[in-house]
Amino acid sequence: MFTGIIEALGRIESIESVGGDRRMVFRAPGYLRGVQLGDSIAVNGCCLTAASLSDDGFMADLSAETLNLTTAGRWEAGARVNLERALTPAKPLGGHMVSGHVDGIGELLERYEDARSTRMRLRVPDALARYVARKGSICIDGVSLTVNDVEDGPGKTVFGVNIIPHTLAHTTLGDLQPGQAVNLEVDLIARYLERLLQARSDGA
Repeated sequence: MFTGIIEALGRIESIESVGGDRRMVFRAPGYLRGVQLGDSIAVNGCCLTAASLSDDGFMADLSAETLNLTTAGRWEAGARVNLERALTPAKPLGGHMVSGHVDGIGELLERYEDARSTRMRLRVPDALARYVARKGSICIDGVSLTVNDVEDGPGKTVFGVNIIPHTLAHTTLGDLQPGQAVNLEVDLIARYLERLLQARSDGA
């Protein structure tokens, strides 16, 4: 589990194709103190396993499913990535409960300045639209955010978020431009609530 509060910005050092999967090396000097082999690290919202460690980075294997169902299949060497180590009992839960299992890929449609903040509007896949609610939580490329508003339209749902200067400066959201794809993870509570209501309906 994670919180969606980004701890550091890393960089993809190398990408290697291995038997249909990919092996990636991520560089993050000074960030990996205390990380053990096999620990989970969220990279742009994708929960990855540290398969090997070095003084300033780690290597992870990415399966074909991860490459197909997240933006990881589009990552390139040299790109910056958001990093967060797994939640521990001593870690403050400053964002919301995040599993690191990406639900789908969204697209940034628009960004514009609003006072000192930046507003972003994103398209969400139809299958996830019912989980996105005004003032609910959503995770974009591993960043915990609050949904400002939701617009439902024929064949598409668009939602808006507000990005404060600190988040722009300390995550990859500052680099994001219209047309780019992002990893989305919807609120776990919304998923559990839907499952609970479905069970009650089936038992009625």
